[in-house]
Amino acid sequence: MKPLQIGNLTARYPIVQGGMGVGISLSGLASAVARQGGIGVISAVGIGLLEGNNKNYRANNQKLFEREIKKARKLAPDGILGANIMFAVTDFDDMFRIALEQSLDIVIIGAGLFLKIPPTVDKDQFIHSKTKYAPKLSSARAVKLTLKVWDEKFGRLPDAFVIEGPKAGGHLGFKKSELTGELKPLDQIIKEVKQVISPYEDKYGQAIPVIAAGGIYTGYDMFDIMQAGADAVKIGTRFVTTEECDADIRFKQEFIRASEKDIVIIDSPVGLPGRAVENDFIRSVNAGETKPIKCEWRCLKTCDWRKVPYCIAQALANAAKGNLDEGFAFAGSNAYRATKIETVPEVFAQLIDEYHKAQKNAAVYS
Repeated sequence: MKPLQIGNLTARYPIVQGGMGVGISLSGLASAVARQGGIGVISAVGIGLLEGNNKNYRANNQKLFEREIKKARKLAPDGILGANIMFAVTDFDDMFRIALEQSLDIVIIGAGLFLKIPPTVDKDQFIHSKTKYAPKLSSARAVKLTLKVWDEKFGRLPDAFVIEGPKAGGHLGFKKSELTGELKPLDQIIKEVKQVISPYEDKYGQAIPVIAAGGIYTGYDMFDIMQAGADAVKIGTRFVTTEECDADIRFKQEFIRASEKDIVIIDSPVGLPGRAVENDFIRSVNAGETKPIKCEWRCLKTCDWRKVPYCIAQALANAAKGNLDEGFAFAGSNAYRATKIETVPEVFAQLIDEYHKAQKNAAVYS
């Protein structure tokens, strides 16, 4: 198993932990993964909802994000740490600035096309930052546009790409019609992305690693997708049912209780499809029940709180704190495979062992 090399940054294992919000992956999970030699990722989205007065949402977001980064650094001083920041949130610019100020090793930018430098960061700081940038996208077309714009406007390229397929959890970069029936294979998307990237790698003399995500649960899955050309994997769902995961135990038990039929595609109030564990909250919303809100902060650019049936951010924060009567758990397609609570070291040991078994099997039949 080759390490993951992103410029001058080397992760011992090519395993990036998914940055799951709201409040699922904070300093506890991220530092545990980093200590094992992977890349630990803090989710910045909605972090201010976990405590404090919601009227001070933006200030709370910044304060808690800084706090979680500093806690993770103390817990994993020699590990590689990053953040997942959604481009779709209204305070993206501030959260991105904090990530750079706190010298995070990598920032994963999802939920939108990252095609302009945030006004909170000057161009020189952006271009020469030691922090690595990894846009999270779901198609070769989006990667091609991103590379073209970065090449022409910034004179540099992203340091890596996270390519997320249709089996991922949470909000998804696919139409709802693309999430039922025959799903586009992740390995096909990876191959298409690699073709798009290749000319830019040649132009800049720079390798751009591709990190595959969505539906990767075992070391066998890791081996298969890396054989298809991925340089690393991003795994979220598998790490939810660990002791170190920052979510309440009741959130983790949602995965353990779920059967395959409980993993469903929902219509998020912010206009995107999502994958979640079906529960009474989701069933009530599907039946037409609304959960009136008065938004004090408007956390998502695409959300009109006057029209939505419920607040997605508050529902996710409620779930993270164990209140599943007022929320639900986003989850990947394999969430139902969880049967018990494990530790992060145990998960790493299993992933590595399974990867090596797959490698040996491939050698036997080659």
